[in-house]
Amino acid sequence: MLPDEPTAPKAEGAPALPGCYRHPERETGIGCARCGRPICPDCMVSASVGFQCPECVQGGHQQSRPALTRFGGQPTGDPALATKILIGINLVVFVLTQYVRPEWQQLLGMYSIPGRFGFPAQGVAAGPQEWYRLVSAVFVHGGLLHVGMNMVSLWVLGPQLERVLGRLRYLALYVVSGVAGNALAYLVTGGFLYSVGASGAIFGLLGATAVLFRVTRTPLGPVIALLVFNMVITFSVPLIDWRAHLGGLVAGTVTAVGLMYAPRARRNLVQGLTVAAVLGVAVLLMVTETARLG
Repeated sequence: MLPDEPTAPKAEGAPALPGCYRHPERETGIGCARCGRPICPDCMVSASVGFQCPECVQGGHQQSRPALTRFGGQPTGDPALATKILIGINLVVFVLTQYVRPEWQQLLGMYSIPGRFGFPAQGVAAGPQEWYRLVSAVFVHGGLLHVGMNMVSLWVLGPQLERVLGRLRYLALYVVSGVAGNALAYLVTGGFLYSVGASGAIFGLLGATAVLFRVTRTPLGPVIALLVFNMVITFSVPLIDWRAHLGGLVAGTVTAVGLMYAPRARRNLVQGLTVAAVLGVAVLLMVTETARLG
């Protein structure tokens, strides 16, 4: 209809159409399929059934739940990004401590020397100010074979756990396992301890993989065989810290149970408490052994 074209007169007695709720001067016979408010063509948003008003469309987007992984994590485009970053950090620290700053092995490694004959304690035995080594030692390795085997294992085990847990939960599992492994090594060995490597964290991922297979009803044969193989190497090859391996395995398994079996209604709370509890146990081990050493 042209602007100057006269409008057809309404039939006498015909009811007037309601005005658009956003543009009252525009009569319309269309209502929002969700709230029923009248909407003009400028306010109509196509929906699966009929049309909706802009407010209902915006509200529907806000109420829609974001996609989550099976255990509450955020899905990502690259499900192995955190694993790649961990491998990169391990390799960078290895190059630095082996070839650039060899003295950093002692600075970052997990070691302790108890105070004797008037000499002060060193390393983690000196107190909480040195307990950063619980984390830093996870990224220090003693040679090419050591770092190579751990990084291959991390690449094999990491991506599938990162994909189902999400990056944050996966990183928490990795760090908690490594910290708990170092704490157990300190508790059992006490004085004159030196331990480095990501093996405790790797064994934690191995335990978590067993839990994942149990949850998803995947045959456990392959992961049990891999676990037995690694345990045989742990207890048969000299200079391997079996305490860190065992501590990481137990911590990773317990943490994975909390992450994967948490009830959906209180999932974040249970998962957070699980991680905090395992870290709390690791701190308790450190406090106990430090007090024993005096």
